[in-house]
Amino acid sequence: MGREKAGAAVLEDGSMPRPAACLFDLDGLLLDTEPLHARAWQEAASHFGRPLARTELLSLRGRRRQDCVRQVLGWIAETNSHPPTAPELLAVRQPVAEALLVLAKPMPGAEGLVCRCSQRGIAMALATSSSRDAVALKTAPHPWLALITARVFGDDPGLVAGKPAPDVYLLAAERLGVNAQDCWAFEDSPAGAQAATAAGCRVFVLAPLDLDACQRRDLYPASAELINDLGEVQV
Repeated sequence: MGREKAGAAVLEDGSMPRPAACLFDLDGLLLDTEPLHARAWQEAASHFGRPLARTELLSLRGRRRQDCVRQVLGWIAETNSHPPTAPELLAVRQPVAEALLVLAKPMPGAEGLVCRCSQRGIAMALATSSSRDAVALKTAPHPWLALITARVFGDDPGLVAGKPAPDVYLLAAERLGVNAQDCWAFEDSPAGAQAATAAGCRVFVLAPLDLDACQRRDLYPASAELINDLGEVQV
């Protein structure tokens, strides 16, 4: 099933207005890591007797590790009278995640979009829920991601709240010296799209292919522009 594409504002010559900056999520947007994250959370939760439903795994997308831990521990506690501690949960989850994430491939069109932004002098920042160490692990096999030098991580000391709060996008724009309202934000998760929308960005969403039209309408902000491939975006 393909994705729906919302109508995008264009100039008279058919091009899109140039953004002050492009702000990128990482997982599921630039790198195809979300199925790998889901597998790691599933294995960790199942280890403690609480397999996760597809909708629950989707709700973890785009959120900081510590926020996901709190959520998964809450789910486990519903059926387990002696739930694990956060370190015990992560002791199961992290080795699985670290073994898988280095294998992540770029999302279609991701490298081309980042390179076009760089060639055209458009400022870029990474606005991710992943920690600094996790980003280093995932991006090491992908030298083209070094073109994005401004980065806000999920464990950034300047970050007050994670997605769906707008803080990560506001902070990324601030570090580039631009207004968030003049930026384009690229997301795949509902939490991330909500964060970018709340920050005032123009939001492009690369939603999972297995979501139907009703699910997209329910999960993503109405103002978000749904795209099929990052290669569609003209900068």
